[in-house]
This record gives sequence, C-alpha cells and structure tokens, in this order.
Amino acid sequence: NRKAPQSGDLMVWLNLAMKTLGGRQFWGDVRFFRGWRIQRHVLSGHYRLLDPQDVRQAWGSLAECEATLQAERDRLQLRAMSGTAVVALHGILRSSKVWNSLKQELEPQGITVAAVDYPSTQQPITAFADQLQELLSSLHGIEQIHLVVHSMGGLIVRAWCQRYSDPRLRRLVMIGTPNRGAEIASMLKENPIFQLVFGPAGQQLVHETQDEFIRQLPTPPLEFAVIAGSRGNANGFNPLIPGDDDGIVTTESARLPGAVDYLPVRVLHSFLPLSTEVVAATRRFLTTGALRESGVREPIPR
Repeated sequence: NRKAPQSGDLMVWLNLAMKTLGGRQFWGDVRFFRGWRIQRHVLSGHYRLLDPQDVRQAWGSLAECEATLQAERDRLQLRAMSGTAVVALHGILRSSKVWNSLKQELEPQGITVAAVDYPSTQQPITAFADQLQELLSSLHGIEQIHLVVHSMGGLIVRAWCQRYSDPRLRRLVMIGTPNRGAEIASMLKENPIFQLVFGPAGQQLVHETQDEFIRQLPTPPLEFAVIAGSRGNANGFNPLIPGDDDGIVTTESARLPGAVDYLPVRVLHSFLPLSTEVVAATRRFLTTGALRESGVREPIPR
C-alpha cells in the first residue's frame, strides 16, 4: 500500500497499489525510468505511476508521482539509466503491448526499450508529438536513442521533428506508416462512426491530396528505414484501395523518399509489429544499419 504524499481517506484509497484496469486510450506516458512510467490522463489531467508490472503505485499530481518514483528508486537501489534506448510508438487504437516481441528481442542485448502508450483516439497528432518530447526529456543518462514506430506512430515522429530535436537520436524504423496518408481514412472521413472511434487523429490520416497536414510534415533528419506490408501484386490485400497494400496502407504511401533501406513483407497492417520477420529486420537495422541479413540496402531515393 504505497501512496503519494496526500492526506484524507479518499486519497489513501486512490493510492492503493493495484493492477491497471486498461483504459489505455486515455493515458499517455510522460516519464520513463527502467520500466517505471508516469502517465497523464487526457481528460482529467491527473497522473499515475506504474511499476514495470503495470501495477499503479501512486496517483495524483506530477510532483507527487515523481516523489514516489524517487522513493522507489532509493528503496530498490535502482541505478541511473545509461547506454542505448529504443523508444517505440504504436499506431492508432493500439497500445504499447504490440511491442512485447521487440522488447524480448532487444532487452537481452542490454538495450532499454521504452514502449510508449498515448491516447491515440483522443487528441490530434501534434499533441502526441509534444508528449513524445516530454518522454524523451525524461531519459536521463541514456546516451543514444533509436525510434521504432508503427502506422500513425511514424507521423507522430515526423510531427515531432517539425518542433523538436535531440542530439541523441540515431536510427528510426517506420513500420506500415501512411507517409502520404491512408486511402481508407479518406474514404471514411465523413462517417460519424469513424469520427467517433478514431477521433481527431483519425481525421489527420487522410491522403495528402485531401489535407495539407501530412504533406507539410518533414522527412526525419536521421538515418531511417521503411518496412511495408505488401501482398506483392498490383491488387494488394484490400480490393477497396488502389495498388499493393497491407489491407490499410498502400506500399506507395509507406515508401518515404530519403529512407536508406526499404523492405516489403507479406504481413497485414495490424500484425506488422508482431511479425517475427519484422522484429528481426528491425533489430538488424538498429544494430547494423541494414534490414536484410545480407547487409544489402535498398534505399528510397529522394
């Protein structure tokens, strides 16, 4: 029974250590330390501290959660972070859980993996870029940072690049990112159910010919690779959208000029971050600079 330094029976009850009950579409990570995360609620603005097992250890203000985290660091004698970190961003309607396979692949190599949660259906993409900056700023002691992103996560990174920079950034892997927008989003933009479920960010996923938001996003100023889901023919998995695709995003939209390597994989959009082929290719690029085991790169020219 750990609680933030608050008084009153209600606050004592709210700060009971307990497993989270979900609600991942309403919480966003703003601090990270060795698997401990401080999250902010998108509606109420209050904070909670989760331990590496997703058990809530404190609830209240940011200062209160930070104080509890420091107390836990002292109690458990946790040393400061160092070395390399991989910050992973999921896509819309997903959660940080999609990166469990990537964590199992990288953490035995001594790499810190910060799989980030953010309220993907509740705010516009620029708000998530600001949250990413808060998270990156909390990685004290980390010397170099790689980014791994799925779907809309890649657009968040591009929006972040428009506003911020960090000299520790090294490499980026974009997985199924609709870099020119998603035709499905364009088709459903005016649908009230789509608007309700996908929220403000869903409205920003339309093809760049219909909205200038994506068209104005910069190319990431770091070494990056693109992995795209592909059926390998002109029809793709989804007959409703033109060209080859992963069921949601066309390979043409995923291909961002400036990438130093490109790899199409026969995997549907939602399963891309779970694919063993994708995870292995991601690890190779982060460690060697090439997606393929042969080391041969297929860049996307500007």
